Amino acid sequence: MNTSNLAKQFSMMDTIVSDKIALYNIRKTVVDNRQQELQLWLKAALPQTDFSLTTASADASFRRYFRVHTSYQTLIAMDAPPPQENCEPFVRIAKLFGEAGLNVPKVIAQDLDRGFLLLNDLGNDTYLSQLDNASAPKLYTDANNALIKLQLASQPNVLPNYDEALLTREMQLFPDWYIAKHLGVTLDEKQLAVLTSTFNLLNKNILAQTQVYVHRDYHSRNLMITQENNPGVLDFQDAVYGAITYDLVSLLKDAYISWEEDQIIDWLVRYWQNARKAGLAVPEDFSEFYKDFEYMGAQRHIKVLGIFARLYHRDGKDGYLKDMPLVMTYLRKACERYTELRPMLRLLDSLSGQDQHPDANYKKLLKL
Repeated sequence: MNTSNLAKQFSMMDTIVSDKIALYNIRKTVVDNRQQELQLWLKAALPQTDFSLTTASADASFRRYFRVHTSYQTLIAMDAPPPQENCEPFVRIAKLFGEAGLNVPKVIAQDLDRGFLLLNDLGNDTYLSQLDNASAPKLYTDANNALIKLQLASQPNVLPNYDEALLTREMQLFPDWYIAKHLGVTLDEKQLAVLTSTFNLLNKNILAQTQVYVHRDYHSRNLMITQENNPGVLDFQDAVYGAITYDLVSLLKDAYISWEEDQIIDWLVRYWQNARKAGLAVPEDFSEFYKDFEYMGAQRHIKVLGIFARLYHRDGKDGYLKDMPLVMTYLRKACERYTELRPMLRLLDSLSGQDQHPDANYKKLLKL
């Protein structure tokens, strides 16, 4: 390699490293300032109360959660910095979901302009931390029953519609971030046609399903084990009005824990039976309901692969990379099961270097 070119490459690497260090220092300063501001706000919200803060959790957004320890109780402080975050939906939807009978955090104090909330504490025990073969039947039964309560309370024109534009925008994260950025692949016209056809096919099914309140991240990391009215439900601020199978997919085809397929079907059948008894408009034929569940799952897993790739490449969060294989497995199994989704399976094969099918099959399967 030319010495001059090598020197340029090293210079570019030095610049990148320097920029990352500078960005880290800026973020650290901003975070430290926010925490100091939060502590001052808490002193006003909890007058004449000594307290200390420990980190409770951070999620895939800019939000952070702190546990507030006093001499007689613990509370949760949410730090959701504007303009990146907005606390108003959390407060509004907490009230909505609480009125539906869900165990959600109660808002004790709020400062929406500054992005601070003080909440009651639903504890440390997430579903994910406690799930095993012994605990799963009761925990999933509780989660299914809570979901039915939420769905029975659903009314149109209260939450944003989970419409075709939003469904498609979510799936577009897959080609934009997973394929182009993560895999470094540029799709040809035939492959783009496969994606477009698949997106349209999934949307048609999803929009025809019964529409209800949708938590949108109803999974093991956002469900807390509580002594009363289990589960405690977190992270609902992005709730929408959409397909009845969406939250079931999040729960039973969880990106962070997997179960045998016959076990998933058993829990799904139990939900379907109870939903019918409760008067929810689910198909009378379970096989039709299961297809709806699978198509909804394909949409969610296409989206999630894009989100996990974006979290890594844009936000520097590599913790989700280990969860990608399970999400891809869910997607591939659904595509294998239904003839209409086979073109998408062929595309996934080609992306993984396993395509054994000639290009002509794209035309045949898509009827081009």
